[in-house]
Amino acid sequence: MERVAAVDVGTNTVLLTVAERRGDALVPVLERAEITRLGRGVDRTGQLDPAAIEDTVAVLARFAAEARALGAARIACVATSAARDAGNGEAFFAAARVAAGLAPEVISGEEEARLVHRSAWNDFGSPGRTLAVLDVGGGSTELTWGTGPDPAGRRSFRIGAVRLTERVAPADPPAPRDLEAMRAGARDALADVAAIHRSGVLAGSRLVAVAGTVTTLAAVARSLPVYDAEQVHGAALDAAALERLVARLAALPQAERAALPGMEPKRADVIVAGAVVVLEAMRLGGFATLTVSDRGVRWGLLHDRFGGPAGAPRRD
Repeated sequence: MERVAAVDVGTNTVLLTVAERRGDALVPVLERAEITRLGRGVDRTGQLDPAAIEDTVAVLARFAAEARALGAARIACVATSAARDAGNGEAFFAAARVAAGLAPEVISGEEEARLVHRSAWNDFGSPGRTLAVLDVGGGSTELTWGTGPDPAGRRSFRIGAVRLTERVAPADPPAPRDLEAMRAGARDALADVAAIHRSGVLAGSRLVAVAGTVTTLAAVARSLPVYDAEQVHGAALDAAALERLVARLAALPQAERAALPGMEPKRADVIVAGAVVVLEAMRLGGFATLTVSDRGVRWGLLHDRFGGPAGAPRRD
């Protein structure tokens, strides 16, 4: 059986999927995710932090070794917001080539959005109904919409869980003025979502949200003691429940947030800002509810580069 792999190097998290071809399908064999926060400080300095590069490259080397040990002869690797925005990205790319034998390809926000849309359509698309896909990352947020696997429209916004947290620098726990500053910052950055909504292109659409912020919110909402992709993938979150969850998370200091069932401890410091971005995007887009996807860029990359639909989600 042929095995292939995809790696997504995000602002906050590095993700790996190794998949096996079974007939026309690509079925997951191994999935990994580790928070390295490559983009810490990029919004302020315009540069990747040397320690962040070191941490991310170490994870890339380990992920590449795991993929190759499982027989993945081809590995597609892309880097997103942090690598796009930093002036010293070449230092990261050079280190990745040496340590992991990978050459991460920097993709635009628009290409990132296209790959995410393709992944979401494979799992949740319905012919004749518009699918809208929201991808809230660490440094950027993407919105796509369309009635097929390729989006009819897509936008990328320079706002995400890490970027918004660093801009507001909230107290621990966030003060009411911090929370309002997050809401205002998210609304300003996502203002064009309201214009897209007014244009009518999102009318009657189903909203799917992807990436670590929303999967963590779904896991916390369900108080999962151990992350379970089968319970998260396809789960629903409505705006009212998300508002209550934002209030709950914002009322807790970071240490208590990190200890919540379902919370990734390394995400506890940015989850409030990430949740605010999700909620404001829903409001501006006129969505009352969303469907959570446990997949994203890496699955779109697998479909795009290696072909074939995917099987049921799984994490080892």
